[in-house]
Amino acid sequence: MNNLSRRQFIGAAVAAGTSPALSRAASAAVPPFNHLVADTSILDVNGKAAKVFRLSGPNGKPGLSLAPNEAFRVELVNRLNTSTIIHWHGQLPPWMQDGFPWPQTPPIGAGGISTYDYQPIAGTYWMHSHDGFQEQSLMTAPLIVHDAAELAEDRQEIVLMLHDFSFRSGAEILAGLTGKSLADVNYMAHRSENVPAPAMNMTEPASDNQAMSQMPMGSMAMMSGTMSGMKMTPGTMDLNDVHYDAFLANDRTLDDPEIVRVARSGRLRLRIINGASASQFWIDLGALEGRVVAADGHGVIPVPGRRFPISMAQRLDILIDVPSEGGAFPIVAQLEGTRRRTGIVLATSGAPITRITQASETIAGPVDNSLEVKLTARHPLAPRAPDLRHRIVLSGSMQPYAWALNGEYWPKIGPIMLTKGQRVEIDLVNHSMMAHPIHLHGHTFQVIAVNGRPINGAVRDTVVVTPMGSVRFAFDANNPGRWALHCHNLYHMMTGMMTEFRYRGIMV
Repeated sequence: MNNLSRRQFIGAAVAAGTSPALSRAASAAVPPFNHLVADTSILDVNGKAAKVFRLSGPNGKPGLSLAPNEAFRVELVNRLNTSTIIHWHGQLPPWMQDGFPWPQTPPIGAGGISTYDYQPIAGTYWMHSHDGFQEQSLMTAPLIVHDAAELAEDRQEIVLMLHDFSFRSGAEILAGLTGKSLADVNYMAHRSENVPAPAMNMTEPASDNQAMSQMPMGSMAMMSGTMSGMKMTPGTMDLNDVHYDAFLANDRTLDDPEIVRVARSGRLRLRIINGASASQFWIDLGALEGRVVAADGHGVIPVPGRRFPISMAQRLDILIDVPSEGGAFPIVAQLEGTRRRTGIVLATSGAPITRITQASETIAGPVDNSLEVKLTARHPLAPRAPDLRHRIVLSGSMQPYAWALNGEYWPKIGPIMLTKGQRVEIDLVNHSMMAHPIHLHGHTFQVIAVNGRPINGAVRDTVVVTPMGSVRFAFDANNPGRWALHCHNLYHMMTGMMTEFRYRGIMV
């Protein structure tokens, strides 16, 4: 990331003995930058006006869509009166272009411009702010990188982006969860992202006894199901930290859903992005049969079905063939553990569209790993023994509201040290009664076991670890830098559930 003003750029070019005015030949050889603008917009949510953030691409629509083999050359313009920084979720840029607010890569100031230039990987991705609580206020957008083989399939592309929405700010939400003041939680948000972690080496996995001794007392009690104040009984899980005012599909509720026109016998690629900050959903295709062909942008052997779980930050590509008789087909996302839902409607020309209520007739169960264990990577990691194994225990509680990795709370953590070229295996072990979608920046990994069962699973960047469950994943350490690993529940991350993977030789 080059966080420079235009004047600084010109000054640097002159100092280097070059002119920013390139020759015609040089200009023709370098593709232009795509402009991405961070500003605000007004949404109508259940009849009330809501001011939210917006990330608009060159065509004025949310996010970016890149052609096959197109470079990620982006100029991000911050038109806000506050700072921001945008993370390219699931992409593999050099670490200083990742969009995480390390001290070396601070947020972009109000009115500032940053440029990015790297070769992206194809698939369904997204972008979101890593500055404070901006993600909760919809500083998110799709990032679609097309693949020539996908385009050759000649399918209509439909992007469905999900959000949880509150008229309260993220700071107000976290203040309610923690019992702290707004000033305290705002300080917490920026402290947790901008303070450099201590330079410690923690390459050895914690033993069971060590992990238990490092867990907060609330988490210890929660494991036995006796924690006071928890809305749970022994053996049950906690769902939905936050009560939201609405759930959005492409910025709209089911009171006024987006109607997407499709053809009879049409061939569709539905790209679903869960951009919610603290909500997991079940995707219900209704009368349509679908085939999941990609998870987090990476190809999998097709898995047929009509109902699929999706956790925070995850993406699913689903192929759908519209029936020849046509009709209207709701695509619904239902919040786990509730009747609440949102969605869009696919409709052929002339098809009558019946109003869909925001409440389902039935309650959705908890999101689980039933899909995860069915996924098989199209391009798995090459077989290889691991050079490093590391165990990370996920713990935390609702009262007091705090979440940890191996008993440590960001930023007071010991980074996990890597050496370039290593094959790394990570065991995520959940000692809490809440699911945690764990995201690793700057790398893709393959899921190789769920709850102790070996699988040849999906290659992806975000995996959910269910209550008292476990997931093992493997990746190759091939992108030197500083990389965050954290829970993608925004409020879990803000209260400590984050650590760092740091390559040896990277100066801090």
